[in-house]
Amino acid sequence: MDEKHLPLFGVGPYLMGLIIIITFLSIAASIYKIIPVYNINKLNIFLITLGIISIIFAIVLWLLAILNSKLMKNIKNNNLVTTGVYSFVSHPIYACFLFISIGLILISQNILLFFLPFLFWAFLTISLIKTEEKWLFERYGDEYIKYSKKVNRFIPFKKIF
Repeated sequence: MDEKHLPLFGVGPYLMGLIIIITFLSIAASIYKIIPVYNINKLNIFLITLGIISIIFAIVLWLLAILNSKLMKNIKNNNLVTTGVYSFVSHPIYACFLFISIGLILISQNILLFFLPFLFWAFLTISLIKTEEKWLFERYGDEYIKYSKKVNRFIPFKKIF
């Protein structure tokens, strides 16, 4: 990484690839009964609907993060993006993959897999603190500190405290 410029893609493709692979392998293991399947029959429609909503939300969030915020242009120009969707969530692209994973797991309806989003959240949090957030702090200093105190990493709402 150039000391004066952030990488265009960072660690994202590796982290997201791992999460998507684990999600699909877990769902496939459920489908083929490699792992136990525990579902709540009374909640089938509800879980599927919630899963679809989660995936649609992720797609909208991704579009806002990439297209509306002109992310690539801002990265190339070395700008810290804090407007648009970034005023509500500091890592919306990672959040998208987290919400897609949640949606797919809800649609799979295997309660055994419901722990995965929490594992993914912890994995992403630790990974981002050690990589991209460190880079952002080194590059933008106090500006990034102030920004990160206002918004959540993955849940698109402003911090209350």
